[in-house]
Amino acid sequence: MGGPSLRQLHAHHAIHEGGLSGAIGKTEEVEELLEAKEFEVARQAAEHLLEYWETRILSHADAEEDGFYQEMEAKQPDLHNAVIRLTRDHEILRIIVRDTKARLAREGLTPEVLHQFHALLVVNAVHSRDEERLLFGEA
Repeated sequence: MGGPSLRQLHAHHAIHEGGLSGAIGKTEEVEELLEAKEFEVARQAAEHLLEYWETRILSHADAEEDGFYQEMEAKQPDLHNAVIRLTRDHEILRIIVRDTKARLAREGLTPEVLHQFHALLVVNAVHSRDEERLLFGEA
């Protein structure tokens, strides 16, 4: 089960914003390295970016799924469908990370890999906004 910060909107929002901000910054770093033709360093930065997604964003998702969602649903049974949708968002993020990691290893840092990084940003931003709205009643 997650800590108390998962249960407080302002703290939960700060976790989301911090995670997304870090992912955006690291994605921009990869792009800047590519523009500078620092291909090997860019690839290493892409690998670090994937590690960031796993250790920061997906670990937060794991914490939410490990009790927090169930706790929210127990308090408000009408959140059942929302919890299913939010959990599916997490699974989509996991799939994209897994696919991106495999593609990076197989093909290197291609435009498709960069597209995947941007897809992660979009899915994560939409998910966080929806989660805050659905679970905390934020507009």
